[in-house]
Amino acid sequence: MMRFTFVTLFRSLMEGYFEDSILKRAIAKGLLEVDYLNPRDFTEDRHRKVDDTMAGGGAGMVMMAQPLCDALSSLKAESPEVHVVFVSPVGKPFRQSDAKRLARQKRHVAFVSGRYEGIDERVIELFADELFSIGDYVLTGGELPSLVMADAISRIVPGVLGNADSLEAESFESLLLEAPSFTRPKSFHNLSIPSELLKGNHSKINALKKMLALSKTKYFRPERYLKFTQRDSDEKSIY
Repeated sequence: MMRFTFVTLFRSLMEGYFEDSILKRAIAKGLLEVDYLNPRDFTEDRHRKVDDTMAGGGAGMVMMAQPLCDALSSLKAESPEVHVVFVSPVGKPFRQSDAKRLARQKRHVAFVSGRYEGIDERVIELFADELFSIGDYVLTGGELPSLVMADAISRIVPGVLGNADSLEAESFESLLLEAPSFTRPKSFHNLSIPSELLKGNHSKINALKKMLALSKTKYFRPERYLKFTQRDSDEKSIY
């Protein structure tokens, strides 16, 4: 079982994501567990304040160290094996390989969602096991990136997907993007799907999908296509 703890001021923003579809079923089966920790419950301020002005001046407010540190200390005491992840612009880009590693090596991951102008850096220095970024853009908080990463990790947990074989053909499982997908009917709005997909010859279907994946990757992600062709060339040179 994989457990996710979301350290957030806004639990209500996140709960709905786990109330439908695949992740809801995974929780019902006991494959996933989701809980929440609100730093506001740990504040020592009688007004339950969790933010303060930036030391040295500057626009906006910063999440204070004390509530977050106490919240994370309580989590560590209850679950010493928890792997604490912070979302940060300086974090390494989150990749499919990270999702696979965390799903296979960790049993409890906590995502700390910042707000306002960020988190007191001392909290990160004291508690961060890893820092991740999901892209070079600015959001109002860390809740969405936390959900993105939790979703990607969840799909790797055995039993969460109905058909585990579908993982192998997906984009980013290899250097190639996934081949385009189609359904019936064969023709729709004067656009037709490749006839080989409907003939049942699996060797030809696999060859076609490989060709379509190559074409799609070359067009949309040329840097990945170049890496694939270089690797393919290197492997052939061995023989």
